Amino acid sequence: MLFLRSSCTLLAVTLVAGQLFGGGDDDPTKEALQEIQSYVGSWKGSGSSEKDKTAIWKETANWGWRFKGKEVFFAADMPDSKFFKKGELRYIPAKMIFQLAVTDLKDKKLLFEGKLKKNKLTLERLDEGTKETHQVTINTAGDGDRLIVRFLVKPENRTLFNLTNGIDYTREGVTFAAAGNKKAECVVTGGLGTMTVSFKGTTYYVCCSGCRDAFNENPEKIIKEYLAKKKAGQ
Repeated sequence: MLFLRSSCTLLAVTLVAGQLFGGGDDDPTKEALQEIQSYVGSWKGSGSSEKDKTAIWKETANWGWRFKGKEVFFAADMPDSKFFKKGELRYIPAKMIFQLAVTDLKDKKLLFEGKLKKNKLTLERLDEGTKETHQVTINTAGDGDRLIVRFLVKPENRTLFNLTNGIDYTREGVTFAAAGNKKAECVVTGGLGTMTVSFKGTTYYVCCSGCRDAFNENPEKIIKEYLAKKKAGQ
């Protein structure tokens, strides 16, 4: 599933653009998304099926930050996925859970909910037709350069989930984002920078198109706050 899906490292940093994210440094939505911001980036994946061991396919996924007024979330495009067209991943503070809303190949909307534990996001939904519980797990590996997605199903009145499909993604642009042995930093979120922007002749890095757009809307403010954080030792 999205697996999902686009690139910032798992840095536990405070976002420098507080107003963009609709809250102060203690905003729970912002902090929760920072924990999984390594999902952000472009990915190339290889899919496999438990039912048919010979079934192997290729997929791509693109994850990025999105800012709409005070709302912040992750959006994913999966142009060649076997399962979904797109998705949006949010954190719901009132319930202390993550919500993944995806659109399948038949344009049906599906909503998964769950929590992050030990670097693994586990999301579930009940299929009203079959009464099966569908589960998606997402976690990173390899210093954030691999994204591992698994799909599982639990039949009605059963206690165990059965693995059905999996997708192993590898991040694109890792070498491009690196400067020697030091990885470039997104000027908006403090995560892993994978694309460049410029202002007054100076080049900066951002992690995704969402951060690029936020930078272009007010580059002076973004740069000022970023440099202040760097000076303070963040």
